[in-house]
Amino acid sequence: MTDLKQTSPKQDCGIDLQTQHKLRLSWMPWLYFSLKPKHQQWAKPWQDQIQRNLSQCETVTIGEDCFVAPEAKIFAEPGRTIVLGSGCAVAAEAFLHGPIIVGDRVSFNARVVLDGGVKGISIGDDTRIASGAAFYAFDHNIEPHRTIREQTVRSQGITIGKDVWVGAQACITDGVVIGDHAVVAMGAVVTRHVEPWQIVAGNPARPIGDRRTKERWSPSAPDRSKN
Repeated sequence: MTDLKQTSPKQDCGIDLQTQHKLRLSWMPWLYFSLKPKHQQWAKPWQDQIQRNLSQCETVTIGEDCFVAPEAKIFAEPGRTIVLGSGCAVAAEAFLHGPIIVGDRVSFNARVVLDGGVKGISIGDDTRIASGAAFYAFDHNIEPHRTIREQTVRSQGITIGKDVWVGAQACITDGVVIGDHAVVAMGAVVTRHVEPWQIVAGNPARPIGDRRTKERWSPSAPDRSKN
C-alpha cells in the first residue's frame, strides 16, 4: 500500500526559506503590506537597501512604505524622472522607463511595461495595473517614403486617473486619457479617451458598462459604441 504520509514542503524545498519568501513577495508584492512583525524585521531592511541602491543609480524618487522587487527593471536617466508615491508596489520583471509620475498606493503587477516616451505617463492614486499590461507614451510615424527604421517618433503622453483598474494584458496607447474610477478589461487595446467610471473592453476598446450601476455587457445588451 502506498504511504500517503506527506512531507512538509518546508522540509524539502532545498533552499533557504527566507530566499523563497523574498521571491514570493517579488511576484505577489501585495503580501508585503500584510507581513507579520517577525517577517518585517528582515523584509524592511531588504527593501530599504534595494530602494536606496536604485535611487543612487537612477533619477528615481520613492515614497514611504513602497515595495520594489529586485527583479524589476526601472530606468530613469536625467530628463526621464520616475516618481513613486507612498505605498506603491512594483512586482518582478516590471519594466518602467521614465518620465513617469505615480500617485500613492499604486500597484504594478508582474511583467507590466511602461515607457514614458518624451511627454511621460501620469497615474493617479489607488490605481491597479494587472500583469502584462503595457503603456506606450510614444508612437512611430509611418510615412511611405521612409523605412520604419527611419521614421520619426512622436509623443503626447498618457494620463491615468485615480482608482483605475487596468486589466491583465491590456494596452494603453499614446495620447490616451483614462478618467477616474474607470475599468479597462483584460486584453483591451485603448486608443481613445475613457470617461470617468466607464468600463471598456475589446480591440479597439469601447464602452461596455459603468461602475456606478454595476452594469455589464452581454451579447443581448445594446451596443453603446454606436450611440
